[in-house]
Amino acid sequence: MPLNNLNDEQKQATTASLGYNLIIASAGTGKTSTIVARIAYLLKKGIKPEEILLLTFTNKASGEMISRVAKLFDKKIVEKIETGTFHSVSYRLLKKFGKKITLKQPKELKILLKSICEKRVFTHIDSNIKPYQYSYLYDIFSLYQNSSYDFNFSKWLSNKSPEHIPFIDIYEDIFEEFQLLKENFGYVDYNDLLVNIIKEARKQKIHFKEILVDEYQDTNPLQGKVIDSLETDSLFCVGDYDQSIYAFNGADISIISSFKDRYKNSKVFTLNKNYRSTKEILSLANRVIKKNPRIYQKELIVTKKEKGHPPKLLIFGEIFEQYENISQRIKSSSTNIEDIAVIFRNNSSADAMEAILRELNIRCKRKGSISFFETKEIKAILNILTLLSNTKDIMAFVNIFEYAKGIGSVIGKEIFEALYKLGNQNILKGLLEPDSKQTNPFKKKTHNYQLGLFDDFENLGSIGRFKELNFEEKFLSNPVLKHPKISSDGAEFIYAFYNFVKLNKKIKNPSTIINNIINSKLYEYIISSLAKQRATIKNKGIDEKLYQEIKKNIKSKAWILFNISKKYNDTNRFINALILGGSEITEGEGVNLLSVHASKGLEFREVYIIDLMDERFPNRKLMKKGGSLEEERRLFYVATTRAKEILYLSFAKYDKIKKQEYHPSIFLEEAGLIHV
Repeated sequence: MPLNNLNDEQKQATTASLGYNLIIASAGTGKTSTIVARIAYLLKKGIKPEEILLLTFTNKASGEMISRVAKLFDKKIVEKIETGTFHSVSYRLLKKFGKKITLKQPKELKILLKSICEKRVFTHIDSNIKPYQYSYLYDIFSLYQNSSYDFNFSKWLSNKSPEHIPFIDIYEDIFEEFQLLKENFGYVDYNDLLVNIIKEARKQKIHFKEILVDEYQDTNPLQGKVIDSLETDSLFCVGDYDQSIYAFNGADISIISSFKDRYKNSKVFTLNKNYRSTKEILSLANRVIKKNPRIYQKELIVTKKEKGHPPKLLIFGEIFEQYENISQRIKSSSTNIEDIAVIFRNNSSADAMEAILRELNIRCKRKGSISFFETKEIKAILNILTLLSNTKDIMAFVNIFEYAKGIGSVIGKEIFEALYKLGNQNILKGLLEPDSKQTNPFKKKTHNYQLGLFDDFENLGSIGRFKELNFEEKFLSNPVLKHPKISSDGAEFIYAFYNFVKLNKKIKNPSTIINNIINSKLYEYIISSLAKQRATIKNKGIDEKLYQEIKKNIKSKAWILFNISKKYNDTNRFINALILGGSEITEGEGVNLLSVHASKGLEFREVYIIDLMDERFPNRKLMKKGGSLEEERRLFYVATTRAKEILYLSFAKYDKIKKQEYHPSIFLEEAGLIHV
């Protein structure tokens, strides 16, 4: 990015001396151009590309910036710059230092946590409060890791939720077992990547000449520790405190506000010239955000000269009338539908909008919906693929065996542990060639009244109960079949898994394995289970025609994965490529239906912000759970500044389904659109 293309503010920031530099980049002020120009400036000054680290909040953002740098420098030079999200950079660095890790999505690890939690009994504790379910327990622990790096979990939870103090000993023991299991099988989640790179950075003394951080206002204490653990001569942090909207994920606005106090001799640069929105839109955004405390003084300045449309308030008597009217406005709009966004505070607001738009035959897409790679049928294939390349992957095993009739996460985990023992830490060997000395591979459980552990195996089952089934003799002699809770259906599933492994254990090419999965008895069991769930009509059993259609659709999706896998010769590379990039995929095309958080960093010619009713936006329920009006106001600011030319704000007075009356949002009053 040549310096003569920058305005004076951007140029001053770009050419700042090495040191601690904070750039306050308000909405639409060209922060991406400034970061790109800074990298170009560093390279021209003779700094080696491998000495530059760029940390972003999405891989898409880093990809865009690096592609722009590549227009100015040789591609081979640019490829040496270390860039990506905190997590992707940590993953690569850990791999570089020889760490053997398997990255798992939270959804998968929650199943592992579930298998531990389901062994616990809380009924002996005298409390009117219900203990956390496994899924929320995982989320609350994740929030603790992100927001309170220097606290221990017990102290943090005691302060946050004192009513759960009676359960803390059990929670702690659950997470102790959880961490041990993850370490044993080499699993890490996104938080573990950051925790581990902090430890590794201190040992290895990882050094960069300059670290650039995008969206600095959204860093949380754990990410802040990652930055501080790396050795550097210079920090170049770009952010806007008015766009700090990730408090729910531990983001701490005090990190950006305390920059000057934490880093002595630091400099603060401010980008005020907005190149995105019209004067009328920016004026509205400024009126509202000024109600929040000013951390660094700034004022958005309009660069667009043409007169814009004044933001318009739409008022409706009933909430569904609002959705219908906006859908009709979109239908008659001259704006390209790809350049239209409907932004909402709560995901439930989008359901009716999506239904009405589709009814009017208007294409639309919802960012954040389940991607192709997260659908159950595709995850099942990836789990089978994973297990063949990593025989220690308990999560892949448990997820596969949840499709076996009568085998849930707890029994699946016990079967895995038995096979792991029978195969001397290799479950495929334990399945195909079990250790003949191991006659009882099932671990005796520990009783601990205080920690809620009561369960135990009473008697092993007889393998003879499966003699009527058409199993080969070698499989029938496997001690794993002694588990007392394995039914005939469960044994049939294990046998299908046994036959699949026997045929595919030595194959390394992912497309060959996927082809064999799709045509296997094992996958037939899985898709039959999924199709039955999806074709079951309430009180009417299974719709056979729908059942067959769903099975056909599942196989069609599986063949899509097969075609994608053809580009890869190595199974591990294929799996890792999917894990580290899948969450940013947006399916479909058309009108953009976006939560405020999903809209961050995007811009559209025409924007509708819906359901601006008190309680919904601001969301009073979330405010009571630890949020704040200041955070909600920042969300409103982010939503309004997505609009380039046309901005509609709407609210409804009544919801006839919920029989609930609404008052307009306080932000409409602050914007000067209504007078109370």
